Amino acid sequence: MSKVVIIGAGGVGGVVVQKCAQVADIFSDILLASRTESKCVAIAKAVKERTGQVIRTAQVDADNVPELVALLKAEQPQLVINVALPYQDLTIMDACLEAGVHYMDTANYEPKDTAKFEYKWQWAYQQKFQQAGLTALLGSGFDPGATNVFTAYLAKHYFDEIHELDIIDVNGGDHGYPFATNFNPEINIREVTAQCRHWENGEFITTDAMSKKASFTCPEDVGTYNIYRMYHEELESLTKHYPSIKRAQFWMSFGDSYLKHLEVLGNVGMLGIEPIDYQGQQIVPIQLLAQMLPDPSSLGPRTVGRTCIGVVVRGIKDNVEKVVYLYNTCDHQSCYKEVGSQAISYTTGVPAMIGAKQMLEGNWIKPGVWNIEQFDPDGFMDDMNQHGLPWKVIELQHFNLDA
Repeated sequence: MSKVVIIGAGGVGGVVVQKCAQVADIFSDILLASRTESKCVAIAKAVKERTGQVIRTAQVDADNVPELVALLKAEQPQLVINVALPYQDLTIMDACLEAGVHYMDTANYEPKDTAKFEYKWQWAYQQKFQQAGLTALLGSGFDPGATNVFTAYLAKHYFDEIHELDIIDVNGGDHGYPFATNFNPEINIREVTAQCRHWENGEFITTDAMSKKASFTCPEDVGTYNIYRMYHEELESLTKHYPSIKRAQFWMSFGDSYLKHLEVLGNVGMLGIEPIDYQGQQIVPIQLLAQMLPDPSSLGPRTVGRTCIGVVVRGIKDNVEKVVYLYNTCDHQSCYKEVGSQAISYTTGVPAMIGAKQMLEGNWIKPGVWNIEQFDPDGFMDDMNQHGLPWKVIELQHFNLDA
């Protein structure tokens, strides 16, 4: 029986609240807080209708440490689940330290004025959390999150040493819009347009965004898709914690129409992150664009198809090389029927609930700042099967994205 404060009332936040409410024996008291409390109230109403559980709500500015501290000291939760914007990770971590509360998130900190994804800012809190006797769990979404745990699970049970890692994120869904993003548009577009980095022979190699393309056929008839190599934050932590990895790459699927829209928007300056002056007002182009695009939380009823996200690991077991693929497929409409969300928010929100559950059960509590793969993966993997994200493991005879 534990009290949690969930910060963030977007698409992922809505899923996290609903999944926590389904496990009321663990999450006995849930407060949902956001800058816009009306969003929290709408989510709380939906949760009450679906589960019968009462969710309390509050207004809080996640950029304001004193305001966060006041809320946490008044509530005295065991854990803060941060599903706000990545820009706000550090202020929420600061508030948790001051209020004496454990912390977890789903994405690493990103400075608002620079599209740069690095863990160094959060890793720098290691000593502070250790001295406070508090745990900070980083990256408990799907990627990062479940993909890190998938890697840890394979390293523990299938390999003596892992040498190559390919994380492959395919969204075979169709929402029917000419252009929309499946999660926060600003974060999504900054991530996609950033320079690519992959790990090879002991260093990160930088290449142009979307400059390497491959074709990948998903299992279970999800389909064949063009996937593009890009940088994702879990590469930084996984190559640190598994030093035997010689090459690590992250791939994501994109349709031609999405990429063409992105190219045109970039050409006309709508992807800029620097403020411009418009009729005496400072406007950030990408933030304006985000306001004009469909709200990702509204895509659920119209999105059909499935996702297929997993990791392919090449390594050695008993002196024999093998390649193993661990993956999950998730149906958009099944997610909508359960929690009113499309599968992108669902696949991020469920691992957030599971990571929080592992912490509240005492399995993943250790003073300091930790990436999710640094804890034992088995309980998390069991919970994925129990809470809506079943996974499979298959051995691949032929796998080559360089062909």
